[in-house]
Amino acid sequence: MSAHAAAGTPVLAASHATFARKARTFYWASLLLPRDARNDAAIVYALCREVDDTADESHDPIAAACALDCLAAEVQGVSPARPLVAAFRSTAQRLDLPLSSALELIEGVRSDLGPVRIADDAELLRYCYRVAATVGLMMCAVLKVRSRDALPYAVDLGVAMQLTNIVRDVAEDALLGRVYLPAHRLQRAGVDPDALVRGTAEARAVAAVVAELLALADTFYRSADGGMRDIPWRARQAILVASRVYRAIGLRLRRQACDALAGRTVVPWPGKLLWGSQALIASLHPRILGLAPRLPHDASLHAALRGLPGSNAG
Repeated sequence: MSAHAAAGTPVLAASHATFARKARTFYWASLLLPRDARNDAAIVYALCREVDDTADESHDPIAAACALDCLAAEVQGVSPARPLVAAFRSTAQRLDLPLSSALELIEGVRSDLGPVRIADDAELLRYCYRVAATVGLMMCAVLKVRSRDALPYAVDLGVAMQLTNIVRDVAEDALLGRVYLPAHRLQRAGVDPDALVRGTAEARAVAAVVAELLALADTFYRSADGGMRDIPWRARQAILVASRVYRAIGLRLRRQACDALAGRTVVPWPGKLLWGSQALIASLHPRILGLAPRLPHDASLHAALRGLPGSNAG
């Protein structure tokens, strides 16, 4: 059942409700999309949220892993699909959306089960690809982005947003036994990754690592702008709004001295409106409109992503 066929049905209504409740920034930006694209985006988001919740809401890693296996089997069509997965599969077929991206997402979320420690930047970037860049690749299909040249830039935006998530949620993740800040960066700053979980890490040292990852995220955000020209104009506005509002989380965190242990950083609604307005203005920039020469994608950004669909590993 596609999002078009599902119009007015419980599965689509539930998908929009999930979208509005759990992804406020993205839902707000999606209001700029044409109705059909907004419906498709809701189905894709709801499927991604189902994957995340399967891992996050279970207290039994073994049971969660089995549930993710069932989801993967449904996505692949080798077992009967629940209504949401059926709607997603139909949408994917209609839009030529790669099921491989959904399966990579499931593998990424599977790595969240149990204690999490990230060794280095390469492992971090591959994780960001699986849990976020895959969503960007699926959204390319939803937004009818036809140029394959756009895919590496979609990957970059997903990686940038996930890096933002990671630095925003350091304290919350640590309570769950998850440390996504790379061990080699923490150790260089004099922090034992396990100290984050114990709640004994020195805030200033952690802030230094957060600042480094925010700089890395900015590199990916800047690169992502190179692919905006490939998005149809109305949809481009929505993606720019989401990008700018999300990037503002990092800017606000910097104003708080990158102290991620002080609590979750959020952008208040006046700030979201300001950044959203600036994004709409940015959508008229010659480079984003495609009126200026395209800058070649920097393949070095994807050195750790070799072999992953949509990457430009050079």
